[in-house]
Amino acid sequence: MSTARLTRVSGALAEAEPLPQCALYELARVGQRGLLAEVIRLRGPTATLQIYEETAGLVLGEPVAPTGAALTVGLGPGLLGSILDGVGRPLGRLAEQSGDFLAPGVTAETLDPESRWAFTPALAAGARVSPGDVLGSVEERPGIRHSILVPPGISGELARLDAGTFSLADPVATLTDGRTLGLVQRWPVRRPRPVARRLPDDRPFVTGQRVFDLLFPAAEGGSIVVPGGFGTGKTVIEQSLAKYGDADIVVYVGCGERGNEMAEVLHEFPRLTDPATGRSLMDRTVMVVNTSNMPVAAREASIYLGITIAEYYRDMGYRVALLADSLSRWAEALREISARLAEMPGEEGYPTYLATRLGQFFERAGRVTALGSPSRTGAVTVVAAVSPPGGDFSEPVTQAALRISGALWALDPALAHQRQFPAVDWSMSYSLYARRLETWFESQAHSDWGELRRETLALLQRGQELRDIAGLVGPEALQGTDRLLLETARVIQEFVLGQSAYDSNDAHSPVAKTALLAGLALQLQRHAQALLASGVAFEQLDLGPVRRALALVRSAPVAAVEARAAEAAFCIAGLSRAAAT
Repeated sequence: MSTARLTRVSGALAEAEPLPQCALYELARVGQRGLLAEVIRLRGPTATLQIYEETAGLVLGEPVAPTGAALTVGLGPGLLGSILDGVGRPLGRLAEQSGDFLAPGVTAETLDPESRWAFTPALAAGARVSPGDVLGSVEERPGIRHSILVPPGISGELARLDAGTFSLADPVATLTDGRTLGLVQRWPVRRPRPVARRLPDDRPFVTGQRVFDLLFPAAEGGSIVVPGGFGTGKTVIEQSLAKYGDADIVVYVGCGERGNEMAEVLHEFPRLTDPATGRSLMDRTVMVVNTSNMPVAAREASIYLGITIAEYYRDMGYRVALLADSLSRWAEALREISARLAEMPGEEGYPTYLATRLGQFFERAGRVTALGSPSRTGAVTVVAAVSPPGGDFSEPVTQAALRISGALWALDPALAHQRQFPAVDWSMSYSLYARRLETWFESQAHSDWGELRRETLALLQRGQELRDIAGLVGPEALQGTDRLLLETARVIQEFVLGQSAYDSNDAHSPVAKTALLAGLALQLQRHAQALLASGVAFEQLDLGPVRRALALVRSAPVAAVEARAAEAAFCIAGLSRAAAT
């Protein structure tokens, strides 16, 4: 067979022929430097490839060699704490090879082949194994056991299973038919990993952020979209979710963000302390980094790499949070590749299959029973930031994401400028999981959780309407009951929904504390409303002590919350005495 040669190069896209036996999504090495590429279109003997590296310097006629495999990632111990590029190469070891600026064609395995791990078997020779069974485990990080699983598609009887210290290339098990199993398995990133059964979304992904847990809760294994313009706090929210969210493992995908922003994330994440262990948050985090100056093809692949790693830890029985920032940059990569392929454009130039690709990505979230024995339940919860140009939520990426996600946490630049954190627009945000999660919250936090949520939302909505009216006629023109409601809405915004990311006692709010604060705000509304109905004027209500008491509840450590809440309730009851005075 003749050697395939480059016949066309356009940015990250190239064409080569003859490649008649090549498969769709097969990897290839392009040019004398061996640039990594993926086949994305076949037309007769001509293959179109998207190249994952900088194509400057490529010359027509250079050789193209297919590898016979799709884009895969090595899954095994050593992933936690790693920082990978969009196609799974470890940036630290690449920097050791070629310096801070990556050389074209440089390659490195995702996992360090020189690392060694102490393996403890869970089975013995003679046991029959099937896909997903746990062969044994290694301690990947302090307190985190990494289960070594039988890869999908493999079954048989164990002829040998050894204990000891092994490298990633060493076999730890041998089947009676001669096949060997090691600590690492490879998986194509574009193919979802199989599961035994999908489970209902009736358990929450508790975030520790009151506005999310109370008003717009997310399900464990759900999909959440967080659209917001520049400066609305998307990155800070994702860091808070990584630190305080109810997840065992965090996979952070920086997809097409500016280099200075990613440098800040890479600087901040290792410095974040895991409140559960006191160690660095990186001990349970995998980072996939693809900045805006990197090739767009690798940006497009980065979210698939991230969710494949998340599925792998899910299969061990872990709860995984996948934080993607941002889908807009990923969609822009799709648009650029589509334009170079001369495909029919859709709205604003995005490809017509944008919603389909987004749907395929979000479908990989979920809470599942994993394959194999012993029985394990794991979950992948996807929280995806979207950066609509100019904060316009009507643009195609935001709208496509809204149609297939379970919750929307819309960020408002006006609230962000008021120093409200999280800057969530409660009039636009929603959660399709709220009804199904009420039972859990009512059993774990407050018996009337659903009613708390509905009353709080109703007060906020009415407060927004009154703010618009007060902006026209002035608050003094409103009736006392309306002025009270306006004040209660401010109290809810400031003390219930607002949090400080820099106050360790307030950055994370347990659901019981969230319920106490919401209950106090509603108690204030009801008690003051009764006073107004008895003839007390609004000006006679001294709300200052109540606001100070609520501020103390908000900033109180967990052990002191109930005592502070009792003091706040006493201040609310004292409104009648203050009014009489």
